Amino acid sequence: MYENLIQRIKQLEGEVDKLKSQLNGNHMESSPSPNNQKINVKKGKKASKERPFDFSAHPRRHVALRLAYLGWAYQGFAVQENTDNTVEARLFEALLKTRLIQDRQSWNYHRCGRTDKGVSAFAQVITIDLRSTQHSGLGVSLPENAKKDALAASELPYVKMLNRVLPQDIRILDWAPVAEGFSARFDCRSRTYHYYFPRGSLDVAAMANAAKRYEGTHDFRNLCKMDVGNGVLQFERTILSAKVKPAEPLRADSTDPHDLFVFEIQGLAFLYHQVRCMMAVLLLIGQKLEAPEIIQSLLDVHNNPRKPQYSMAVDYPLVLYDCHFDGLSWKQETEELSLALSSLQQQWTQSAVKAQVLRDMIRGLEPMSGVSSSLCLLVEGSRQRKYRPLLERPLCESLESRIEHFVKRGRLELEEGEGSGETVHKGKRSKYSQNAPVVSEVEGAGVP
Repeated sequence: MYENLIQRIKQLEGEVDKLKSQLNGNHMESSPSPNNQKINVKKGKKASKERPFDFSAHPRRHVALRLAYLGWAYQGFAVQENTDNTVEARLFEALLKTRLIQDRQSWNYHRCGRTDKGVSAFAQVITIDLRSTQHSGLGVSLPENAKKDALAASELPYVKMLNRVLPQDIRILDWAPVAEGFSARFDCRSRTYHYYFPRGSLDVAAMANAAKRYEGTHDFRNLCKMDVGNGVLQFERTILSAKVKPAEPLRADSTDPHDLFVFEIQGLAFLYHQVRCMMAVLLLIGQKLEAPEIIQSLLDVHNNPRKPQYSMAVDYPLVLYDCHFDGLSWKQETEELSLALSSLQQQWTQSAVKAQVLRDMIRGLEPMSGVSSSLCLLVEGSRQRKYRPLLERPLCESLESRIEHFVKRGRLELEEGEGSGETVHKGKRSKYSQNAPVVSEVEGAGVP
């Protein structure tokens, strides 16, 4: 009796082992049960294991992607440690979801510039290695131009793939094949920013005249936020052009306070918050609170080495409008451009109608209240009752004091310059190089 029972237990254990083997193998098979019934072992969702994507089986190619985004709902472009609500975070989610990249670290990624919280872009550019259908991958010279176009035509539909999984306020516009060592950051020839503002009661002619004084190579330490903690110790930048002009063609005799203008500035690179500080000073000139000569005074760091305390212009009117590169052949997908245009038209329609509703309400209330709506509302902070000229205000810390502060905290280290005996300050944890052409204009490193 005991021998039969032991034999039966061993038989049941064998059946259990067989069932486990069938489940682990993820296939269906019928197996006799102890009472001679058939048990169907089905492939379940939990039991199934998705085969990992083999990136090594696919070639890569180095490409530039040009994208537009409305930054008003985001905490800036670049990924940050304290939030995932950034444009770059959404972009990498899309790149990973479409399996165009395996990870960020090993796919040769560069951005043209960082844009701050609330700042938008029409032509932000990144460069990155992407999965490809072509076998002219990394380490192999690209074919001739005609052949290159043919290869691009048969490439994966990068724009379509990414736009299908990106939010509607982030759109890939086009892509371009680039050489392996090409960098969106270091090969950018210049950047152009637009800052939009209403005429209000501003003297836009005085602002236009004053803007020209920004042109040339100057030390802009008094017209930016000094980001010494990230290793930025050199504040000389070159502005190629700076102008104030109507955003749309206007009648020559128009004085409508609701007319929109744009401060357009093109430079090789920008410092942290530089454009917004430059715009803040122009708004003071437009309000006739400062003379245009204040710009020369702020650029004269010999006589004015410390920045006066003032608020910068708000973020939402600022747009990274263009990034200029030599020799790129952008590959556009007509259908995707049409979809992007349609999305922007829909958002413009809603915004334009809302703006007109507000404009009519303002016109209705002004005669009743006797208060003008033409005050300048584009500067952060509250408006002073009695204006205090910039050069009479308290001053920020000097550059030397900021350097000493971060040296003491261990954020910067001192080195002796080779052969010169001069002291060199080197950022230990700098996000960008002191001498690199960083776009530091839109909140963050390299942001206006």
